[in-house]
Amino acid sequence: MTTDTTQITDNAALHRYELRLDGQLAGHLDYRAKDGNIVDLVHTEVGRAFEGKGLASQLARHALDAARSQGRKVIATCEYIQRYLEKHPEYRDLSAG
Repeated sequence: MTTDTTQITDNAALHRYELRLDGQLAGHLDYRAKDGNIVDLVHTEVGRAFEGKGLASQLARHALDAARSQGRKVIATCEYIQRYLEKHPEYRDLSAG
């Protein structure tokens, strides 16, 4: 049995976190830096071929953990991130509004 290798990186030039699965770009989460040390998580997308593997939740968790480690608050414009936050109260302290 083989396991897929995932890697998430911050592509600051494109303002997005990119998730690669076995080296292939599988999804991304776009963000926008705001005034006052706030980050707006704008859009999460996973390619069709990669759906159903929990990759969107990995992107969400990574972005929220990054915001926390950077001392930032979060605005969730992305509907997926809004739903993720509803299901994961451990991130409520990050809400900017």
